[in-house]
Amino acid sequence: MEPSSTLWKEYLRSFKDFADLWPSKFTNKTNGISPRRWLLVCNPGLTDLIRTTIQSDDWVKNLIMLNRLKEKLNDANFRNRLILIKQDNKNRFVAYMQQHRNIQLNPSSIFDVHVKRVLEYKRPLLPCLYAITMYNRLKTNPEMKMCPRTIIIGGKAAPGYHMAKMIIKLINSVARMIDFDPITTGKLKLIFLRNYRVSLAERIIPATDLSEQIPCVGTEASGTGNMKFMLNGALTIGTMDGSNIEIFQEVGHSNAFVFGRTIEEVNYLRKTGYNPMRYVSSNPELRLCLDQIRDGYYCPNEPDLFKDLYNKLVTEDKFMVCADYGDYMRAQAEVESAYKDEVKWSKMVLMNIAAAGKFSSDRTVREYARDIWRVNPVIVKESIKCNSENNNNPRFCSNN
Repeated sequence: MEPSSTLWKEYLRSFKDFADLWPSKFTNKTNGISPRRWLLVCNPGLTDLIRTTIQSDDWVKNLIMLNRLKEKLNDANFRNRLILIKQDNKNRFVAYMQQHRNIQLNPSSIFDVHVKRVLEYKRPLLPCLYAITMYNRLKTNPEMKMCPRTIIIGGKAAPGYHMAKMIIKLINSVARMIDFDPITTGKLKLIFLRNYRVSLAERIIPATDLSEQIPCVGTEASGTGNMKFMLNGALTIGTMDGSNIEIFQEVGHSNAFVFGRTIEEVNYLRKTGYNPMRYVSSNPELRLCLDQIRDGYYCPNEPDLFKDLYNKLVTEDKFMVCADYGDYMRAQAEVESAYKDEVKWSKMVLMNIAAAGKFSSDRTVREYARDIWRVNPVIVKESIKCNSENNNNPRFCSNN
């Protein structure tokens, strides 16, 4: 059995009888991503900077060479170039959204992004609740100082997944309310990115400042979206779950925003009887958010629309949104504080890119070949030739 993250290897060891019989069969090979697709193709500006800094193209096939970028940690000119490349990518995404979606975004805001399949365990409700909370704070104090924030949630729900569709409906309803209120202009925006797909990911990932990787602990096997964002210089706000754990090990907790309960704490809460209302009643901001959702504040034409969602959160909350809300808000405050310090933020960006080398799919395949398949690499002597289907795509031509 070959789980794709270290955490899942430990979960599988809970099958004690099998682990005792065949301990060597319980191992893991951490997932990886293709740097060709998720850096060279989608972020040519950053690619060129890395190429000129390392002075070699060998890093493309040996991504661990990105470690050399750490030598530039105290080079202000290099860090400024990183920030300028990020801003260029944000400007391009803003132009795309204006042209293709007729949506205006503030390119000077924090691009706070949660894009993936819409599943309850991935907790898209947390950034939605963050948007509601910040909106409520602005309503209470219109002069409140805050870093402008653009919260982008995207993904697709399975056709029969009622709760996921309700979450999408809630996000869109909150987004409309925020968008139509002049008090939020230039300060806060929430959008749901419909029809999320690879070609759209290639645009949004290089433009992202903050990558939301926030599943309930114990539910994520080993995602790869977090690796794509990291490689493109986005900082991670996340829980200690799935491949997040290995990302935090590589980059260091000081270069990410970690929040939420541990797997032991989650298991204890479930074992002793988790009561979400305990967290709701003790947190006035969370209580206000949920009361507004229950009472149809964000959907006045259908005031009962979100009552099922509300009831599920306050009675069951299987994925502990209410339990982690307070710590998530704390981590988001740390994000804002770090973003205001341009030197600190740029150093964190550099450290994330430099630490991304482990997460190349080349390394994953090599480890599978060596340890699992036990096959030797073969040099392909004849390159792929163009045919009628890919003749116009230089990536597939034999002379490339």
